[in-house]
Amino acid sequence: MNGFMQTKLAILGIETSCDETAASVVLRHADGRGEILSNVVLSQLEEHRAYGGVVPEIAARAHVEALDTLIEEALLQSGHSLPELDGIAATAGPGLIGGLIVGLMTGKTIAMAAEKPLYAVNHLEGHALTARLTDGLSFPYLMLLVSGGHTQLILVKGVGAYERWGTTIDDALGEAFDKTAKLLGLPYPGGPAVEKAALAGDPKRFPLPRPLVGEARLDFSFSGLKTAVRQAATSIAPLGEQDIADICASFQHAVSRTLRDRIGRGLERFRSLHPSIDTPSLVVAGGVAANRVLRETLDGLCRDHGFRFIAPPHHLCTDNAAMIAWAGLERMAAGLPSDGLDVQPRSRWPLDAGAETLIGHGKRGAKA
Repeated sequence: MNGFMQTKLAILGIETSCDETAASVVLRHADGRGEILSNVVLSQLEEHRAYGGVVPEIAARAHVEALDTLIEEALLQSGHSLPELDGIAATAGPGLIGGLIVGLMTGKTIAMAAEKPLYAVNHLEGHALTARLTDGLSFPYLMLLVSGGHTQLILVKGVGAYERWGTTIDDALGEAFDKTAKLLGLPYPGGPAVEKAALAGDPKRFPLPRPLVGEARLDFSFSGLKTAVRQAATSIAPLGEQDIADICASFQHAVSRTLRDRIGRGLERFRSLHPSIDTPSLVVAGGVAANRVLRETLDGLCRDHGFRFIAPPHHLCTDNAAMIAWAGLERMAAGLPSDGLDVQPRSRWPLDAGAETLIGHGKRGAKA
């Protein structure tokens, strides 16, 4: 048995892939349980709001200004000093290259100065393994990642072992929310704004398309839906408050019906491949996972298929450093090697290296 499995381990995590600067110390107990000792996140929302999306240069500069202070705060809250840690984990991709450079270089510097192993973590792996931190979930399970930059359905087979079953062939879902909000004159970020407006809307007023529904493949497409929203808005311009609410509700309804079809087929495929698992699990992660209607849709879908639905707390669904620290701990506990100080950041870094590259998937755009 790996010696790491029998000891307590603590890692400092650093996350700077987009517009949150974050640092966290996470503990892994000898029995495999995770414990978040600190999780400090600084949002850059106000810096980017006027631009309607994340400006890479502004984001990188903000990371430089804030990261050292956040790391100090994370260590202080955790009650651990650098010499007491077992390693350093920093996001190395995918993401905005300027921010990745800031976080990874900081992680390298700390690792070298403190003589600790460095784990260059794939941001998507952080999301994929969060449910093991929060719910002690066993492998294998399905994960739906829905954010401003990614919409993917992934089979999580083990630490470092992932199989992408579906991805967006154009816009990510969070990007579609943001662009819909911008089109309707709603504030950034678009996801919460569309959800709030939809509360007062009629989801059946506009018969918007449900892209790829009925197709056997498990990919997603939201560009056509976004175009249909623009056409609906143009056809009744100028828009009143109720018109905006109805378009938002119709858009959200179309998204939820689309996900029900796409994910439902994924659940059936998982069942066929793993018939011995009595109650398999679907995990949802990413900023769009906070949407109440989408959560209710997925929860009901899982009940219909006999799956357990797991949605980590919102602060662990969006970008954070606790998931990066935990991914480093999982790799350490599994006996996987640490990374050398020559490791480089990667703006694109698919979890499933063998999956076909689709034009437009995995774009890093404005976030939801």
